[in-house]
Amino acid sequence: MKIATYVLLAILVLLQYPLWLGSGGVLAVWRLHREIAAQEQENAQLKERNQALEADVNDLKQGLAAIEERARAELGMVKKGEVFIQVIEQPRDKTPSADKKSK
Repeated sequence: MKIATYVLLAILVLLQYPLWLGSGGVLAVWRLHREIAAQEQENAQLKERNQALEADVNDLKQGLAAIEERARAELGMVKKGEVFIQVIEQPRDKTPSADKKSK
């Protein structure tokens, strides 16, 4: 009777191995689900980026306002008659003792 129990236990283990650890097993399926979720997230980010780029292309094709805006923001260009003023902030020391030492 003990031999039959061990044989049945061995058969059970042999049948369970492919279910859990085989190529189509539960662990492999779980890993694939994680990879799919990561890929879907990356695809969503790329889709948003593509939509933003497409909107930029359409703006540039449609009119001069987008071109002017980009020239002002990226190249620092100004129109005739305009005055460009750039304010540069000096870094502040957070310690009050630094002001006292420099005086």
